[in-house]
Amino acid sequence: MLGVNKPPEYGGMGLDFSYSIAIAEELGNINCGGIPMAIGVQSDMATPALTRFGSDELKRQFLAPTIAGDVVACLGVSESGAGSDVASIKTKAERKGDDYIINGSKMWITNGCQADWMCLLTNTSAGPSHKNKSLICLPMKTPGVHVTKKIDKMGMKSSDTAQIFFEDVRVPSKYLIGEEGMGFIYQMLQFQEERMWGVANVLTPMENIIQETIKYTNERKIFNQPLLNNQIVHFRLAELSTEVELLRSLLHRTVGLYVEGNDVTRLASMAKLKAGRLVRELSDSCLQFWGGMGFTNEVLVSRFYRDSRLLSIGAGADEVMLAIICKYMGTLPSKK
Repeated sequence: MLGVNKPPEYGGMGLDFSYSIAIAEELGNINCGGIPMAIGVQSDMATPALTRFGSDELKRQFLAPTIAGDVVACLGVSESGAGSDVASIKTKAERKGDDYIINGSKMWITNGCQADWMCLLTNTSAGPSHKNKSLICLPMKTPGVHVTKKIDKMGMKSSDTAQIFFEDVRVPSKYLIGEEGMGFIYQMLQFQEERMWGVANVLTPMENIIQETIKYTNERKIFNQPLLNNQIVHFRLAELSTEVELLRSLLHRTVGLYVEGNDVTRLASMAKLKAGRLVRELSDSCLQFWGGMGFTNEVLVSRFYRDSRLLSIGAGADEVMLAIICKYMGTLPSKK
């Protein structure tokens, strides 16, 4: 399951990306967001670039045990001063002989406390911000790697999210993924798979929340009739169900084009934007219909309300998705 679309020679199943999306949809039946996210980081967020661009030696050392589940992987991109603005990261890796010396920090790293290795995005030169970055496989037990904080979050409580510092961390230059200076491009490609996976993972929970809400509002009586009988309730649930199906269609179209080798940056960004906004709208509307029970931690809808809020922030905030879409539409103002 951790290598559905990875090559068989490294322990994967060799299937196309649509099968990873099918897995992501099924993982949505887990009644919390943190567990599917941890699996998704391992299978479709920290490893696509290594799979596509890494050397055979690197894939045997890092990818094969990741697919086997013998090690835990994390992705190191965001920093306290550079979340969605990936080009502004400050972490540096200086080449010294056959090694890189890494200094800097990463923030909000899923799986970070327990990870065995990190797919690290870092600056490797002083050139333009889109051409000076590289991806490096970084073993987390390397001296100088300091996991300083497990972050307390409003949602995704079961997910391990870390703040990490690097102090003169020395790794062999052969741990470089692909070409030096291509890290920004590689990471943008990784983001496309991450965004599609994230959309797929919320489809099933949204359907489940609607069904749970139908059941509850049908049982809950208000003014001597089921709450569900109120037109504002059953009409609203019908609207939300329609929105979920529209999102599913957009995602499946995007994935189909991606599997055929097309650039789906625009459509993936649209799907991610819509998913982030729809989960907020759906969880809020359904929670409202649960009344006082919806404000407790005893029901699934309140957990989904907290967990799903991350989707509009992680893997590129809504505003970044809008900027990408505008760029493809030719309406994004040029920087002066």
